[in-house]
Amino acid sequence: MPARTTRKAAPPATAPKKPVRRPASDPATPDVPVDARARAALASLAKSATKRDRDRLARYGITATNALGAKMGTIQTLAKNLGKSHELAEALWKSEVYEARLLASYVDEPTLVTPAQMDRWCRDFDNWGICDTVCFVLFDRTPHAWTMIAKWAARKNEYEKRAAFALLASLAGHDKHSGDGPFLESLALIERASDDERNFVWKGVSWALRRIGGRSVALHEAALALSKRLAASDEPAARKIGKDAIRDLTSAATMKRLGARVKTRV
Repeated sequence: MPARTTRKAAPPATAPKKPVRRPASDPATPDVPVDARARAALASLAKSATKRDRDRLARYGITATNALGAKMGTIQTLAKNLGKSHELAEALWKSEVYEARLLASYVDEPTLVTPAQMDRWCRDFDNWGICDTVCFVLFDRTPHAWTMIAKWAARKNEYEKRAAFALLASLAGHDKHSGDGPFLESLALIERASDDERNFVWKGVSWALRRIGGRSVALHEAALALSKRLAASDEPAARKIGKDAIRDLTSAATMKRLGARVKTRV
């Protein structure tokens, strides 16, 4: 007779794990009202803030009137925990707190940002830190960036005008789809704004010119030609912009990055 086989007993059923419920104070909880999530995020920022970091802002020329003193690393970590939320970004922006507005730029959803929102936030810019961060991490990823550059370049307010060129510089570094055409056309905006002596405007213009010149060989040649014209200008701001750009565009690092041997005569 064949040997009898013993059937192994089935393992005991495992009880399903209960879902972990985050406390209502956790700003990442999706079912908590957006205002409560914004308050929790603000509380988290305030808890990590120090007077030393708040005082340090002025040393970098950031004249934020409503700052807590939270580090950028803290803001970026909190943004990752919060995830993307257009509604939360708007709630954070309305708080008028400097670090909360920085956080808003990280958590907002670029595809949901409208030209009206961009204009509204731009009018709120009161220092270069918020201007550059919003342009660099959010506005340059929207489909309206080029339109707003042309619009803001004609603004009178210092930080609104800077926003045009901070956004242009951001696109020059991040836009992987546009060809040289839009950037070549934008050199005319740079030349028109080159006589603005206000500190954060001319520095923004210089930034945009240098970033454009680093995108391709053709743009390098055009940007360098403009830089030389500006360097020879009678306008003090234009001369500073031109000389700054020439130094950067003819540097070994830029030439290596372009991978081109462009002979320049400065």
